[in-house]
Amino acid sequence: QVLLVESGGGLVQAGGSLRLSCAISDATFSSSAMGWFRQAPGKERIFVAAINGRGTTAHADSVKGRFTISRDNAKNTLYLQMDSLTPDDTAIYSCAAKLSPYFGSSYYLPSDYAYWGQGTQVTVSS
Repeated sequence: QVLLVESGGGLVQAGGSLRLSCAISDATFSSSAMGWFRQAPGKERIFVAAINGRGTTAHADSVKGRFTISRDNAKNTLYLQMDSLTPDDTAIYSCAAKLSPYFGSSYYLPSDYAYWGQGTQVTVSS
């Protein structure tokens, strides 16, 4: 059983920053493609960012230039640095792991990921 545990969420004012972390229990997933998704109240879960086994990244247009996904394979940890936060960024943020090190053609779809964390709440006040 692979466990993903997010941390780092919280309440922040607009314009502020947060860094989310996702600890992975199984070191074999250090080479897997991984992603961050978010779900606002009453809305669907949507793609935020992804990173493949080689470190290539992809970010949703809505967060480009503000959010940065990264990973530290030695620590089995995935990160999401979030800057210039706005109230529209308020959501539950979840990390997810694929079974493959590659993005594939549908890395932005939640169904492409095999394992999920429980999520961490991010609230941005205006």
